[in-house]
Amino acid sequence: MKVLQIVRNYFFYCGIEKDEYNAVKKDAYVSNFEVWRVLHFLMAAVFGALFISSLRYDLMKANTWLYLSAFVYSLLVIYLFFVLKKDSIIAQFLIYLSMSLLFLFGCVLSLKRPEIPAVAFIAFLLITPMIMIDKPFFMAIELSAASAVFLLWTHGVKPHDVWVIDLGNVISFTFVGIFLNVIANSLRIREFILSRKIRIQKDTDDLTGLKNKGALTREINQFLQDQSKGKGLLFMMDVDRFKSINDRYGHDVGDEVIRRLGGILGEMFTHGEVVGRFGGDEFITFIGNTDDQETACRLAGEIVRRVSEKVTLPDSSQSVSLSIGIAVYNGAEHNYSEIFKKADIALYEAKADPETRYHIYQG
Repeated sequence: MKVLQIVRNYFFYCGIEKDEYNAVKKDAYVSNFEVWRVLHFLMAAVFGALFISSLRYDLMKANTWLYLSAFVYSLLVIYLFFVLKKDSIIAQFLIYLSMSLLFLFGCVLSLKRPEIPAVAFIAFLLITPMIMIDKPFFMAIELSAASAVFLLWTHGVKPHDVWVIDLGNVISFTFVGIFLNVIANSLRIREFILSRKIRIQKDTDDLTGLKNKGALTREINQFLQDQSKGKGLLFMMDVDRFKSINDRYGHDVGDEVIRRLGGILGEMFTHGEVVGRFGGDEFITFIGNTDDQETACRLAGEIVRRVSEKVTLPDSSQSVSLSIGIAVYNGAEHNYSEIFKKADIALYEAKADPETRYHIYQG
């Protein structure tokens, strides 16, 4: 059973567990996108040169339309790769389509010289699996299907003795290609896992486990600069009289207050919101794709209530309270500092309102 589990992990999840693979799958898709976009530029250049050469040299004229079709296809994919998102499933499909067409191109080249064993097709069997990161199971299907098409297509067209040589080579190198894909995928995926761990550590606040200031500003700026997204709510929060808590009870108690507040925010916002500690006792939550002020007030009230109930001090007669400033984003701001200033003004207004403890910036 242990051996079967290892084999399953290598063929379906690149040698790691399913959850680990899913966590870095997007990184793998982005890497494929970037590599194959460059390769399509190279393909366009090569096929363009071959097309021009075929117009001048009689030896290559038989392949003129083949070169032209491959050149136009490469340009079309290059255009699509500038339109599609890097982690798009459609982009992944186009990559597999390009691989399939390369294999067909290898078949055609082999049929042009039926008297000699296949060279280009074998080269594609070895090269393409090493520059595509995906579940090796899919590559195994791709290579097996391409090899089957090649052998069926060339059977009866090539001399029998040459076809037999191709049969042995194609079967052997199909297995080699699958093996190379398994090894290349497992090595690259582990690089992504390591990079992800480093990125998480760099972006994580040590005390709360939430995002730190750098991660907050970067992710909110990315949202604000996306022209397709024109709604959002920014919550700026800090603990009332936090300095006096530190002075009276010590920094250990102050740290525990920060830790529990971070835990409350982490429990409340689990659907893609940007949540983190800005520094000291200040926290930020950014909710995208909504500008509903009723929702903002409801969430702010819930945060204030949970803090008063769950964050305690050694002196039970004393309670912890929180103030919240809210800025509504409607597409006007283009960077974090602009919307931050509005939330900061609203926060000072909230501190002057002991009843609700939150305030929405009104301009």
